[in-house]
Amino acid sequence: MREPQQDRSRATRRRLLEACVECLAAMGWSATTVAVVAEHAGVSRGAAQHHFPTREDLITAALEHMFDERIESARAELAAPRVVVTTEMVVSRLVEHFTGTLFKAALQVWTAAAADEALRERVVPLEQKFGRVAHRMAIEALGVTDEDETVHRLVQATLDLARGLGLADVLTDDSARRGEVVKAWAAHLDAVLRARRNVAIM
Repeated sequence: MREPQQDRSRATRRRLLEACVECLAAMGWSATTVAVVAEHAGVSRGAAQHHFPTREDLITAALEHMFDERIESARAELAAPRVVVTTEMVVSRLVEHFTGTLFKAALQVWTAAAADEALRERVVPLEQKFGRVAHRMAIEALGVTDEDETVHRLVQATLDLARGLGLADVLTDDSARRGEVVKAWAAHLDAVLRARRNVAIM
């Protein structure tokens, strides 16, 4: 039996979104056109433009789709049975998010948006959403409350650190130094969070 049209449409859309992120990360903003992404996804240009009339529609949808998938995957991993969630594990997952293909693709879009006001107006709200969701996921994974101002700032500092490590990894493999930084920061963060929990109990 042929798969229903709706299922084929969803599959086509997904291939385009995934191919778009891969093209951005590998080839950059200028080279990532609808035609190039369509070819990479094995989809006709007409079908691609049916789903995404403009390159900006395709790219912003791709970033949002992949971000949502990464967040859900991380949440599922941290919530899996018999998984002991440590502070270092949470920090490592956040850093991995900022050193992967999605971050490299997003970096291309941020750079283009800096000089394109119309694109910036689309990207800034998306980036703000990404920041809020990542912050909330970190709070949940660490088992702390965001009502504590110190905890809030530390989690934000962790996200800023992860982003900085991601930037350091763009041109050269920075994994060895990154691993040491993650261990050191995670140990500091864990000590402070333990102290804050003890204060809250008293």
